Amino acid sequence: MLTLGIDIGSASSKAVILRDGAEMTASAVIQAGTGTSGPGRVMEELFRNIDIEPQDIDFTVATGYGRFSVENADKQISEITCHAKGIYYLLPKARTIIDIGGQDAKAIQLDAKGNIMKFVMNDKCAAGTGRFLDVMARVLEIPLTDMGDAHFKADKWASVSSTCTVFAESEVISQLSKGVSKENIIAGVHQSIASKACSLVYRVGVNDDVIMCGGVAQDAGVVDAIEKELQQKITVAPNPQITGALGAALLAYELLIQ
Repeated sequence: MLTLGIDIGSASSKAVILRDGAEMTASAVIQAGTGTSGPGRVMEELFRNIDIEPQDIDFTVATGYGRFSVENADKQISEITCHAKGIYYLLPKARTIIDIGGQDAKAIQLDAKGNIMKFVMNDKCAAGTGRFLDVMARVLEIPLTDMGDAHFKADKWASVSSTCTVFAESEVISQLSKGVSKENIIAGVHQSIASKACSLVYRVGVNDDVIMCGGVAQDAGVVDAIEKELQQKITVAPNPQITGALGAALLAYELLIQ
């Protein structure tokens, strides 16, 4: 049996095909996949080089910001549920999940069986999200992919506000005008994101096994800043962008065999 999980986020679209609820057959990620074009584009990418056709899929679950824009989905399930399912499948010891996406951040607490005990999210402001990181990279004129390396070259963290992206942008421009190094500013940006994320984590409770997922988890500087804020090691999920889509595909399988 083939199940499809498709996660339409605010900044990217992701999709996963599972065979018999266990074997990942294919996955795809496209950037800027929001709106009506996201589902179609990620599906096109997903099926591009595999010997499977869309009509071969037995059940589809859509999740994420744009889940209701996915035509022909058999069910829509919240991203909280799907991320928890995907993370627990990959890392059964997970108890605290930090998910930072394009325009929101979430903290989720699981019990030993993977059930969601608590969750909180920040979806009212782009501060502390991937969008915040994108804006700062543009102001600093540095590729987003280089932000992590630059973080570890800093000798101290510049002060950057975590309360508002617009204010933080002005702060960064001011810091640059004062001659503060880009590396120190980037470290400050990462600390700002960490502060915002950890404020959510503290509300759900911090356990020993903290897992990070979402696109921002690919920035090693953010991971380092969160570890310093929490004063403990965290684990980045394998393929952190697709955990929501994976969870959706797992839930699709469970619904199919009921």
